[in-house]
Amino acid sequence: MDKIFLPTLHSFENNNIFTGSFGLLRFKLTPNVGESLIIAEVWHGILCYEKSEIEEKQEFPMTAEGREALLQFLSSKIV
Repeated sequence: MDKIFLPTLHSFENNNIFTGSFGLLRFKLTPNVGESLIIAEVWHGILCYEKSEIEEKQEFPMTAEGREALLQFLSSKIV
């Protein structure tokens, strides 16, 4: 099975939003540089963020450990 791709921490530190998908899993990752957090929002389906109901939202520290926890969180949402 392929892995979910996440950008490097440097990308989030530069305030870049990242959207991605894996199968029917969709996610949006939004950095909060001031608080050094990455906010993850997830949903399933074929529709875009604006037309979907967000199923879960969780915050992760903007660290290597937080990025790994984020990856594990997203991986647990694959159906």
